[in-house]
Amino acid sequence: MNWNRVDQRGTDIHGLAHAISRLPKGQLWRHNVAGDLPGEGESVDAAALGEIVRANRGRRGFTYTHKKSPQAIKWIRHANDWGYTINLSADDAGEADKLAELGAGPVVCVVPMDTPPKTTTPAGRNIVVCPAQLKDDVTCLTCQHIVTGK
Repeated sequence: MNWNRVDQRGTDIHGLAHAISRLPKGQLWRHNVAGDLPGEGESVDAAALGEIVRANRGRRGFTYTHKKSPQAIKWIRHANDWGYTINLSADDAGEADKLAELGAGPVVCVVPMDTPPKTTTPAGRNIVVCPAQLKDDVTCLTCQHIVTGK
């Protein structure tokens, strides 16, 4: 129902940046519950991402991305350096190792539902299963530590 009304309820990147800038300092907020970074396909709209990053100063915004092109990785690294947490999303633990090697920011990966709470990637990196996958009373807001990579 909401997707059918985005043109009536949504806003452009300038409106989004304005809304972010009005959040209280230190506010945790999530961008892109659905969707990805601004830009088509593997490309990142650096100007739009820059508006989000600037508006986020002093706040604790985070998101996830499947964009992995060299250009995307460059902008993801810049955003993370400036305090806007972009988690690189891997489809499995092996891909998580490859993304971690890039050093662009935190990496998350899809794991089977029966994955033990603590396990490792093929290269020996720790995997912590999302607490919300393990407990009904945990959300990004109550966890905070893991979702923002800090």
